[in-house]
Amino acid sequence: MSHTVYLNGQFLPYEQATIPVEDRSFLFADGIYEVIRVYGGRPFGMEPHLKRLARSAREIHLPEPDLAELARVSLELIAANSLTEATIYIQVSRGSYNPRNHAFPTSEPAPAVLVIARPYVGNPKLHETGVKAITTADQRWARCDIKSVALLPNILAKQKAAEAGAYEAILIKDGYAIEGSSSNFMAVIDGEIRTYPQCNYILGGITRDMVLDLARQLGYTVREAGIPADALDRCSEAWVTSTTSEVMPVIEIDGKPVGNGRPGPVAAALSEAYTKLSQR
Repeated sequence: MSHTVYLNGQFLPYEQATIPVEDRSFLFADGIYEVIRVYGGRPFGMEPHLKRLARSAREIHLPEPDLAELARVSLELIAANSLTEATIYIQVSRGSYNPRNHAFPTSEPAPAVLVIARPYVGNPKLHETGVKAITTADQRWARCDIKSVALLPNILAKQKAAEAGAYEAILIKDGYAIEGSSSNFMAVIDGEIRTYPQCNYILGGITRDMVLDLARQLGYTVREAGIPADALDRCSEAWVTSTTSEVMPVIEIDGKPVGNGRPGPVAAALSEAYTKLSQR
């Protein structure tokens, strides 16, 4: 049976879902997106994800998407494709206009809306063993708080990590570790959980917010402050968070072990609490 997707008001077989060659997401990366995890056939954190999508739309002057409709479409795709463990990918572009021009079209925007729900296949063993990371310079733009499809710097950083046999690249800006190429970064240093403060230089992760809330509920001291890159070797634990990584322990950075080189108790406690929350 063909995989069903949603494109511009229609449910279509994947093979028939096409966009015009002059869609601005293709020509200019002029679009936004969200990824939502599905556990047991139910979307997790859909409301904050959709609210962030709406915020991204406002920031790039797109008409605010119909969030209720996107929620309905997501549920229908889960059912249509008989999915249990899955991800939902939502993308909204400014649409197709010609001739090609950098400035916004003068006609009324006609955004292109794509929703894809597909099976999720993770690797639970990585949460037990932990993963390796490298550091690299942050070469992205100054509006990382917008979840834009303009991801080339992130892709180059992730590829650098892949070539080094690492799971993630930790981005360094002005001497501080701020986040991963596709994740947020947290570490235990001097007895407290520390992560870069939410601002325009990082993406305000939905999983990040949930994990920080769980950490406070569990009694950990949380400080939203930058971790100096030259202090990474003093971290007793580190992990990255994202919709698909959940709470992923980092046991090595740039070839040096983090703490004792094994997943630590704080990451384990947060991972367990997050799993309980997602399965509730």
